[in-house]
Amino acid sequence: MRIITLNANGIRSAARKGFFTWLASQNADVVCIQETKAQIHQLEDPIYHPEGYTCHYHDAEKKGYSGVAVYTRNPTREMIVGLQDEAIDREGRYLEARFGNLSVVSLYMPSGSSGDERQAFKFRMMDSFLPYLQSLKRKRREFIICGDWNIAHTKADIRNWRGNQKNSGFLPEERAWMTQLFDDVGYVDAFRELPQAEHEYTWWSNRGQARANNVGWRIDYHITTPKLRGKVQRTEIYREERFSDHAPLIIDYDFTLET
Repeated sequence: MRIITLNANGIRSAARKGFFTWLASQNADVVCIQETKAQIHQLEDPIYHPEGYTCHYHDAEKKGYSGVAVYTRNPTREMIVGLQDEAIDREGRYLEARFGNLSVVSLYMPSGSSGDERQAFKFRMMDSFLPYLQSLKRKRREFIICGDWNIAHTKADIRNWRGNQKNSGFLPEERAWMTQLFDDVGYVDAFRELPQAEHEYTWWSNRGQARANNVGWRIDYHITTPKLRGKVQRTEIYREERFSDHAPLIIDYDFTLET
């Protein structure tokens, strides 16, 4: 089973940069997209409904902002749109595809980099989302939560860790929250299931030569429930083409997708 996640930083922009041409050759079972920055009526062109996939979109109320999508090759049993939290759901941040015994989620956690108000909103979502994640573990199904979590967990996940300790995305409180998710609640960082080279990142600032110099952050994840530990067969951060300021994260699992 192959799952791809990408923060597209505008799905129409990613399309112009060749994302859908590349996707057609990837043979992915599920594709999770974040930051679509489009309303459904703006995505009627067939390019946004690639052949072989059923495409599900959850838009933000605000035009040109946020939004998530899930493309599925297999029929879904159910789609869960949002977290039933009005403030979060109006920003289009959670979309869950339910298959037989597996759910795949496209998640876009808020960024707090624009100021204190948005950081407070990010903390609010973190505070409500952790108990929700704990509740998912009690269900008779497995979960793979893909997307832009907007947190680099450890020093290994950010090139300039010394200079970013007071910046959103690498704050001590955010990193401790991720540690709690992994160490206490028991979720698994799928990318780290396999040995990785140093300096593997999924996002680079558009300032300066950050991408060219690989001064990046790993803030895009596949995070799985504990029973999927050991199922990761292959990981890849695809950087040969540039569809966004993020790179696609591709993970293959030893798992049969049931419908």
